[in-house]
Amino acid sequence: MSPTSESTKEPNILGKVASVVGLLGAALFFTGWIYRWSYFYFFQLEITTLDLPAQSFFIVPLQVFLGDGWAILKTVVALVFIAVAIHITLWLFHTIGDAIGDKIERLRSPIIAPSKKRQQSWLSRQLKSLTEFSSAQFDSIKFLRSLLDEIIIVFWVLIILYWLARWQGTIDARRDAGPNSTLPVVTLVTPENRLPLGRKLENEFINPALKGYRIIGDRGLFRNILGQEQTDTTNPKKPIVWRLLMERGGWIYLFPALPPNANPNDRPPVIAIQESQLGEQLMILSPDVSKKRSP
Repeated sequence: MSPTSESTKEPNILGKVASVVGLLGAALFFTGWIYRWSYFYFFQLEITTLDLPAQSFFIVPLQVFLGDGWAILKTVVALVFIAVAIHITLWLFHTIGDAIGDKIERLRSPIIAPSKKRQQSWLSRQLKSLTEFSSAQFDSIKFLRSLLDEIIIVFWVLIILYWLARWQGTIDARRDAGPNSTLPVVTLVTPENRLPLGRKLENEFINPALKGYRIIGDRGLFRNILGQEQTDTTNPKKPIVWRLLMERGGWIYLFPALPPNANPNDRPPVIAIQESQLGEQLMILSPDVSKKRSP
């Protein structure tokens, strides 16, 4: 093998590796974006407003593919399904394409005998001209067929990644919104008259003073939270556990976890608090609710 041929192969190998890495990165980013979109959509939050770092979208797909035993099983089943679906789709596509190609080949044969060439109609001449392809035209058809094959493969891969990410994002969001949440329990202490919600430390039974505040929207949502601002697990059927959803972009997102007997369609209300409006504050995070101290 000559040095020239060796040098021509190296760029091809590097180019293929670069294309594979690029496709893998695009697939990971797509999966991570769909996962986070479905996760935060469960909490009625729009992902485009959360200012999440772009690099995080390349990490969260690990949760989709390898989060637990069920996620691994779904990934294996999805891989098998992708392989079968792509094989069947390409087989159907090639079968139909070959049938059309055979039809074109038959049309390329003379429609009327050469001795009767002068008697050919205008339609017959047009059909014959359409079937007389050059080699360059056939090369373009082969390229188009290869391109369609790649489009079919990418289509199936994106469909499966979309549903895997969406299912896992919804499952994780429902888990974090319920009693078995992996999100931290939160305690937020702010100066008085900074928020229209919250209990006074010296007397937790007094409602906050609402004088000077105004409201737009559903007053019932506010009333439902008023009086429920404290974590309270004394009633096991309807415990109140406030958790921190996230802290990002100068905003703190808090929500009360759903009770154990919540309906599948229930969603927890999310409170977004802007940090710049709080002044001095104290936030305590814990993996679980506090325990009563023994006297």
